Amino acid sequence: MVFIREYKKKKKAHLLQISTIDETHKEELLETQLEIQTQTMQYIGQEIHDNIGQKLTLASIYTQQLIFENKAPAVNETIEGINDIINQSLQELRQLSKSLTDDSIKNNTLSYLIEKECEKINDLKKWNVHFSSTIEMELQSYQIKSILFRITQEFLQNSMKHAACENIFVALKTTSNAIKFTLQDDGIGFNSKTIKPDGIGLKNIKKRTELVGGKMKLESQENKGTKLIIEIPI
Repeated sequence: MVFIREYKKKKKAHLLQISTIDETHKEELLETQLEIQTQTMQYIGQEIHDNIGQKLTLASIYTQQLIFENKAPAVNETIEGINDIINQSLQELRQLSKSLTDDSIKNNTLSYLIEKECEKINDLKKWNVHFSSTIEMELQSYQIKSILFRITQEFLQNSMKHAACENIFVALKTTSNAIKFTLQDDGIGFNSKTIKPDGIGLKNIKKRTELVGGKMKLESQENKGTKLIIEIPI
């Protein structure tokens, strides 16, 4: 009997040790994945600025030279249109490059980052984004801040592109042991029983949520909008 009890005790301790090692491995793997993702994004941002940005700048200069040299008004009007497209693309690429290479996620609070992202959409005067935050304690985890910020961007883009909505609601709050993040639009929605989240561009959101041990719940009805609820332990 003593031998059996000792055996069970050692087995339990061994299983606990394996579980602890597994959790540590998962955390280290997550940190490595996010670090690689950050480095990749910074590299892409730098390439956009140094390579594509320079080529578009050169193309803009060429079109301005054509406008100056050409005397046919109809042709100049076409060239000016092309130049406008190039300059607009250049501006958008610069904004993208900046968002990929700066340290804004590390240096700012989550509430500030999301609020600024919502303000960018409101500045377009096409959608109304309503943001509220009741965070009682500021997050120190770069991983969680980064993931929630990217989820915000993903949901906003999906709503603007596919939902035909007028309003988007973003709410952020914390409990004693979790952060609850709710995103909702008043668009056309979809039948969540027949359409899987992966099929409407939410695969990345699900994957990111699971990376930090979070849970994702998606609610949607046709003509009643879409609601995404995310809970992440802290």
